Amino acid sequence: MGTRDAAVSYAAALVIGLALALTVFPLDFLFPSAGLPWRPAGDAAQHMVAQRYLIADAWRWPPTEVATLNTQEGGLNTVFADSIPLLALVLKAIRAFLPDGFHGVGLFYGLAWVAQPIAAIWALRGVGETRILPAIGVALAAASMPAFIGRFGHAALCGHFLLLLGLGFYLRLVRRPTAGRWVGAGALQVAALLVHPYLAAMTLALLGAVPATRLLRGEAFIGPGVAVGVALGAVVGVMAGFGYLGAQGDGGYGMFAMNLLSPFWPAGSWLSGWPWSPQLDATGHGGWEGYNWLGFGLLGAFVLGVVMRPGGAWRLLRKHAGLALVMAGLTALAVTHRVGLGQEIVLDLGPAPGMLEQFRASGRFFWPVGYALLVGAMVLLAKAGRAGPVLCLVAGLVQLADAAPLRRAIGDWAGARPAWDIDAPALRDAFADARSLTLLPSWPCVDHATGGETFSLLLETLALASERAVPASTMYVARWRTPPTCRDRALASAPFAEGEVRVILPAALPSLAPLVPDGTARCGPVGQLMVCR
Repeated sequence: MGTRDAAVSYAAALVIGLALALTVFPLDFLFPSAGLPWRPAGDAAQHMVAQRYLIADAWRWPPTEVATLNTQEGGLNTVFADSIPLLALVLKAIRAFLPDGFHGVGLFYGLAWVAQPIAAIWALRGVGETRILPAIGVALAAASMPAFIGRFGHAALCGHFLLLLGLGFYLRLVRRPTAGRWVGAGALQVAALLVHPYLAAMTLALLGAVPATRLLRGEAFIGPGVAVGVALGAVVGVMAGFGYLGAQGDGGYGMFAMNLLSPFWPAGSWLSGWPWSPQLDATGHGGWEGYNWLGFGLLGAFVLGVVMRPGGAWRLLRKHAGLALVMAGLTALAVTHRVGLGQEIVLDLGPAPGMLEQFRASGRFFWPVGYALLVGAMVLLAKAGRAGPVLCLVAGLVQLADAAPLRRAIGDWAGARPAWDIDAPALRDAFADARSLTLLPSWPCVDHATGGETFSLLLETLALASERAVPASTMYVARWRTPPTCRDRALASAPFAEGEVRVILPAALPSLAPLVPDGTARCGPVGQLMVCR
């Protein structure tokens, strides 16, 4: 009976995930190719460019390093451009069978949407709830979590299924910490790192709750603590091997925090009728990274579960006290030292410790809390009498319906076909036989406060060059080992290399075009750009 229930539950979750992925995302978004008449935009374009160059370049060490992107700095480690190495390296291994210009950014969205409900059932079964109706309820609710759906333009951070898998490992390891389970949990930490470091930090926090809970229960905790240390060591080892260590970014912990009202503010809810954007913001930097509306289905299940089984809620909290403490810590990390309530900062604790500057987008750290609340709510509700399993299914359906505007919004984003702002056919012709691309201005030379249009044109040009992985001089990265420097005047005035194409964007034309050697003969306009060769 248990095996049949598991098979039915997981099959239903697979159907749910496939149905949602195929109705939300167009096929040419999931399986892209080169030569499309529309442009990618924003962060998704950056991730696509990094993946294409990684897939096309020779194998190197670290495996995520490319020599053909950001050539003026000697190459680029694509982990700092959100290339999703876990998927990109697999695609690189089979690149001979992929169409020209293929990348896995859209594909990762699809895989994440399929995996999300399956991982939710894995987590629920970890606490001992194996019946079909609660499983389908939690699958529907997890696939409809607003913070999961709302990751427009950032494929790697759609990997919330990794958090649910981490929660499932916690629930199994705290009950029976076998060697096989520890190996699986350690492998999950490495996989999460190779999707996105933020996800690895969150899954490690969930794993750290195992010895904390066992300690508070009065059970053996030293062995689990050592195992967590080994898992952490494995992650640090992979970080060292893949070149993550020693990098720095812009900092800014507290700028992209979670507002205290965010989990209860129904932005993007169909039942409330409130728009998804703008989000609550007390920091002045926008509330998108701190967007954590829990959904009426989850909140309803939680309230009903606590009201119908208050003793069960208290026992569950005591049984998983270590997890509760870790979730409280993640919530504090998400809220940060500048606590926002609505439009106001209600508490400012002064400067944050320097180590926290690595977590610029701190509002994300509430995601595991939301999933812990979801699984806990479903467990309580499932055991609330004969109607409990049906109520779990109803809660999942409510969550599914409530998230309809968010699915529609991300579907519209994925299905958008914005026209190129540059002359794409002419640039494709220019790149057809190019051996290298010098793109000016370089990323470090653009004013971040006023250069929005230039950044967009840089990405468009790189997106076209990435179709053939033409070695390109510049690229945007979120972190770096050596702070990038502006050397555009030297690049513009340098003699041409064989097969080099030099592209100058409008903002740099007055200052850099006159420096190009024999520019009158070599250069000509291509739309709003200047192309020299």
